[in-house]
Amino acid sequence: MSRFKLTIEYDGTPFVGWQRQPDRMSVQQALEEAIRGFSGEEVTTQAAGRTDSGVHAKGQVAHFDLTRAWDPFRVGEALNYHLKPHPISIIACEAVPESFEARFSAIRRYYEYRILNRRARPGLEVDRVWHVPAELDAGPMHEAAQLMLGQHDFTTFRAAECQANSPVKTLDHLAVIREGEHVLVTAHACSFLHHMVRSLVGSLKMVGEGRWEVGDMKKALDARDRSWCGPLAPSAGLYLTQVDYPETAPESAA
Repeated sequence: MSRFKLTIEYDGTPFVGWQRQPDRMSVQQALEEAIRGFSGEEVTTQAAGRTDSGVHAKGQVAHFDLTRAWDPFRVGEALNYHLKPHPISIIACEAVPESFEARFSAIRRYYEYRILNRRARPGLEVDRVWHVPAELDAGPMHEAAQLMLGQHDFTTFRAAECQANSPVKTLDHLAVIREGEHVLVTAHACSFLHHMVRSLVGSLKMVGEGRWEVGDMKKALDARDRSWCGPLAPSAGLYLTQVDYPETAPESAA
């Protein structure tokens, strides 16, 4: 048995999300059909993060097993051929020990949320950003974000259907910066609750618009009540950018 680790880039717009669904195409289904296309084997892939419908990835990681010891380069090339015309690209393929698990071996996940902050709607970035016409002040947004760092009960920022055993998570990094017409929110943690990043971004937007004070973020966190959360940011602006594993992790988080 040979195990392969994939690093994957995809546009989440046409997919129901990562996980297989009975009625619509998912990233997982497209990938597994591509694996069958070149190898003839039926496999189940496992991913580092089950991205939602419309969420994109620059560095999703998945693993799968094949009975034959294929060359990893050939596997990557074959997958990219069989994945056409889906907007999915295998940017790296590696042979890994059978002990490697894309989900459970991960020690840090990185997300980026992109807001296009201008009056004019997007022309080139349709389904790639959250278009917010009202001017956002990134300074107070970043200040409010720092109140979220560390270990907390994130019930307020958790989807009602979240299946995590506990709402307690440790947020290592949450930052807001402005780059021209874009406001970028970056988040790093070992793991996240369902809709946690999008919920945080939607609440930070309230701060950026001046509808919330900086301290209102902490009040919402401490309430441990979903009704205190700001609007859920749309999936189109969210990207899974990187996943760290013990052998590849930097000495200190960015």
